[in-house]
Amino acid sequence: MSGEAPAPPDTPVSPEAVRKYRSELTEGENAIDPATWSGSVPQVYGIAPRVRIGRNRWFNLLWLLPLGFLGLIIAVAVAKHLRGLGPVQQFIQAYPGTIPVSRRARRGGLPAWLGWQHFLNLFLLIFIIRSGIQIIGDHPRLYWTRHSTPGREWFRVQKPVPSDPLWTAKKDSVALPGQVGLPGLRHSIGLARWWHLGTVTLWLLNGVVFYVLLFTTGQWRLVVPTSWDVFPNAASILIQYLSLDWPTEPAWVNYNSLQQLAYFATVFLAAPLALVTGLGMSPALSTRFRRISKPLSIQVARSLHFLVLVWFLVFITVHVTLVFTTNLPRSLNQMYAARGGDGWTGLWIFLASMAVVIAGWIAATPFTLRHPRVVQRAGYALIGPVQRLFEHLDARPGEYTEKDISPYFWHNGQYPDSPEYRQLYDGNFTDYRLRIHGLVDNPVELDLRQLRALAHHEQITQHFCIQGWSGVAKWGGVSMRTILDLVKPKPEAKWAVFYSLGDGPDKGRYYDAHPIEQMSHHLTMLAYDMNDHPLSFGHGAPLRLRNEAQLGFKQVKWIQGIEFVADFAQIGGGHGGYNQDHEFFGYRQSL
Repeated sequence: MSGEAPAPPDTPVSPEAVRKYRSELTEGENAIDPATWSGSVPQVYGIAPRVRIGRNRWFNLLWLLPLGFLGLIIAVAVAKHLRGLGPVQQFIQAYPGTIPVSRRARRGGLPAWLGWQHFLNLFLLIFIIRSGIQIIGDHPRLYWTRHSTPGREWFRVQKPVPSDPLWTAKKDSVALPGQVGLPGLRHSIGLARWWHLGTVTLWLLNGVVFYVLLFTTGQWRLVVPTSWDVFPNAASILIQYLSLDWPTEPAWVNYNSLQQLAYFATVFLAAPLALVTGLGMSPALSTRFRRISKPLSIQVARSLHFLVLVWFLVFITVHVTLVFTTNLPRSLNQMYAARGGDGWTGLWIFLASMAVVIAGWIAATPFTLRHPRVVQRAGYALIGPVQRLFEHLDARPGEYTEKDISPYFWHNGQYPDSPEYRQLYDGNFTDYRLRIHGLVDNPVELDLRQLRALAHHEQITQHFCIQGWSGVAKWGGVSMRTILDLVKPKPEAKWAVFYSLGDGPDKGRYYDAHPIEQMSHHLTMLAYDMNDHPLSFGHGAPLRLRNEAQLGFKQVKWIQGIEFVADFAQIGGGHGGYNQDHEFFGYRQSL
């Protein structure tokens, strides 16, 4: 293939073409009507969670409820029997369950700051968990491989993928009840991510304060085991709990060994693992830290992140159950009133704090529906400073080889159905023209023959979808560096806006804006081939963008035009793209 640029077209790109693209954009709304959300996508709910057993069998996790109850009854019966045996009684006497601590470690009970930390942690976790469940619902399948191949997931809350060859990841998403997910609408992952990442940022800051206070006040001695005796004592406590002859709780001055192990695992293992696996799902970080992302792929990180969520849910359930069944007034006094003994002060403070928690829980969804832009701006204000550190990636060519190519690559997006596109498709795109215009010295109009005559560029890269799935594919086409050399953007051009032949789900032409500095990245290209074949209809024929510094929704498919602009504020809704205008995504989503 020749590396020479084609001759300029006889007819330059007309101003009418530019105006036509912009006139077909729609601005979106600043409030959400659930009835028309995302093109009136139906609120289809998923199925009971299932876990793969072997190759093709699935276990319905709802069976854990009766099986768990039966197992608990058996465990109680066994524990009661064991309590009557002499050796077990001697064991419990030797290891009563609580390891005495020094007077210095007791610190006069539980400090007031611990109560505030406890409340803030709970308050933030309700939003983190609800939005996290919403994010899972957008791609309700988990994998242990880098590839998101249907039928190879280990966990799902959705039916098997149908045989429809044009089934999309968006169709595969599931809805959640409004007061379970946040915000509860199907395919509302843009807003769910703002809630999740924003509140996680606050949760991490709260955690830093907690760690500092824990070690500067000496309270760490209560949650960090310092003797191997913690394990036999924990076994003793477990037998005592299950036998329903519960031990006396000395939590005002010390935790029993089972509590200590549970708190230690939550504070020093689960919480850091939540952070590490969360970062492992970030395209920016997984691309930057390759030694970690090679074994810990984005899908492994996603699965581990989910298991950490399960740990937190189990811990919260057991923790709350034991608090309410072991001298509730005393427990609430210790945690909420920073005092020992009985009385009702802790209960009143607890009820006031629960009123705040419940109000926040109830208000979150309706507030999000009425003020989605506020949620978006607040989320970006919290995560923006961190995100900007990782926006400019340095991914290397050759990171993946042909053996890494995924056996299945999900379709996504709203398929084009206009007469214009159907005519081009039926004609094998003979009449297709790519118009490149705007703030450039040499606006051009290129057909597929001319595009294929340009210097060929090829890369094998991993695709990251905002919904959570990923896949590796081989792309062939034209480097955007070649396009820049051809059209010569003016100095004032700061953004490249890509216009699609297809509409978005709320109607109006799909588009997206990309910073011009990423257009010269060595892994940014216009692809006309995928895995050594011309692009299929479902994957964006005849031309799609690949900008590996961005998530999948920004990889515009069915491209018809590219406009170089100084600012995107006057384009569409002014937020940088169709999903940003209509579904409140961020124009940059490197995390």
